[in-house]
Amino acid sequence: MENASKALIIAGAILLSILIISLGIMIFTQASSVVDNNAMDEVAVTTFNEKFRQYEGNSVRGANVNALIQRIAQNNLTNADDESKRITLVFGSGEGKKITSTSEVDKAQTGKTYTVKSVSDSKSGYITKIEVTLNSDDD
Repeated sequence: MENASKALIIAGAILLSILIISLGIMIFTQASSVVDNNAMDEVAVTTFNEKFRQYEGNSVRGANVNALIQRIAQNNLTNADDESKRITLVFGSGEGKKITSTSEVDKAQTGKTYTVKSVSDSKSGYITKIEVTLNSDDD
């Protein structure tokens, strides 16, 4: 009888140990998926923004500005259903437009230099607006 009660105590301890280990694995799995999702979101934002940040600067040639305009139009066309990824282009002193075609905005003059600045959304981190202005020494 004494051996049977010891066997039941040992079996209970083993079951309790398995339960604690399973609970630990479950918590670890959930925590790692949250960390992975945040890391993937940051990578996605960085990858998205890098396509446009390469054009930033104070002396950007007109040909590069035209390439940027093309990239913005293509991006807005591709992300027509996702407003958070569409970019407003402010070219010169005009109003901002979410262009989907390069014909919607004047082309930059290739012999001139421009200042290109981007503005990111504080919540999502995605670039939401790009401002292009002609440098005053090129008037």
